[in-house]
Amino acid sequence: MQLTPETLSHLAPARREELLRRSMADVSGVYERVRSILEDIRQRGDAANLEEHARLKPGLTAAELRVRPQEIEAAYQQVPPAVVEHLGKAAANIRRFHAAQLERPQWQMEVAPGILAGRKHTPLDSAGCYVPGGRAAYPSTALMTVLPAVVAGVGRVVVCTPPLEGMAINPYTLVACHIAGVTEIYKLGGPWAVGSLAHGTATVPRVVKIVGPGNKYVTAAKMLVFGRVDIDSPAGPSEALILADQSAEPRFLALDFLSQVEHDPDSAAVLVTDHEPLAMAVCQEITGLFPSLPRQEILRQAGRYCAVLVADSMAQAIAFSNQYAPEHLQIVTADPFVTLQEIRHAGSIFLGPWAPVPVGDYASGTNHVLPTAQGAAMFSGLSVDDFIKKPTFQYLSRQGLESLAPTVVTLAEAEGLPIHAMAVKARLEV
Repeated sequence: MQLTPETLSHLAPARREELLRRSMADVSGVYERVRSILEDIRQRGDAANLEEHARLKPGLTAAELRVRPQEIEAAYQQVPPAVVEHLGKAAANIRRFHAAQLERPQWQMEVAPGILAGRKHTPLDSAGCYVPGGRAAYPSTALMTVLPAVVAGVGRVVVCTPPLEGMAINPYTLVACHIAGVTEIYKLGGPWAVGSLAHGTATVPRVVKIVGPGNKYVTAAKMLVFGRVDIDSPAGPSEALILADQSAEPRFLALDFLSQVEHDPDSAAVLVTDHEPLAMAVCQEITGLFPSLPRQEILRQAGRYCAVLVADSMAQAIAFSNQYAPEHLQIVTADPFVTLQEIRHAGSIFLGPWAPVPVGDYASGTNHVLPTAQGAAMFSGLSVDDFIKKPTFQYLSRQGLESLAPTVVTLAEAEGLPIHAMAVKARLEV
């Protein structure tokens, strides 16, 4: 991977658009295929899942779609003790951070004399967490999706994750699920997992919300079942933007940049700085590091969504960052907390030279299930709020109703809803 600094002020419109659109996953091309899978699951339930997954284990039965307790026990024998220990430490930080997000379970206020209004919190009855699998294991995603639901008090938390040959589940994922507090785990991947969670089968009872990252098939499936169930947000390949000034260490930035794009050929990384010598130094570091790095083919392919940009000022750099609305934003400036005040759109923000993105990916406590592809302009990362409903309530005395009656009656009649007005007036005629 070879990069040269580009001047932000003179960036060609087509190049700017390429960077801003970056790795936005176009799921439209798979909609019809995914729609047919979801409909098949809705109609045939377990039979559709068995048909799809029998390639991994001939003679598969519906009972084998759910992970048995013995499989979780066996997983602990396959995972190194050090990994188990550090999954526990990461889980403790994630649990602590998300517990701090819990608000008052109920509050109320007197809006006006005789008018009491408030809000209560009610955890969802159920939630399904999708944990990617197959060629790689993502135990950290098991922690990030399950723990906020558990902390929120969701009644039933379920995990679906793609099985391997023989219908085995990666032991790291099983251990992470157990540490997070969930044992209802199903061996289902892609649209089959999403469809089963949304519609329910004889083996997989339906849930009311589905969260977690996945490929474009998973994203398409989540978008198609939205309304039948709630979802967190559509998500695509991972991305990061780094804001840095001359105080930053070039080698750290180069590694931060490269670590982001090792995820996937469609991942994206952008560095924006107001200091051209820093931009040059980072490009040189990337060039020097590249020959010794693993996953080089992925890094090469991801290069089309990568850039090192030189801004005229930090204000211009921040403006570009807000337009980009990155999933991950690193702020490596002399006073990152000052810079932070100007940030409007980002999924998760990492401040200072000692806070690289991987700390949030694994163990600092913040969530790594985040909006991508400019989704941070409208969505937040996964949190306990995703698993709690907040219905409002009101209580009125006669005095309170009398004070509101003229307003309610006038507006109801103006909207052509006379019975609304009658429901108020009748009470005051008693």
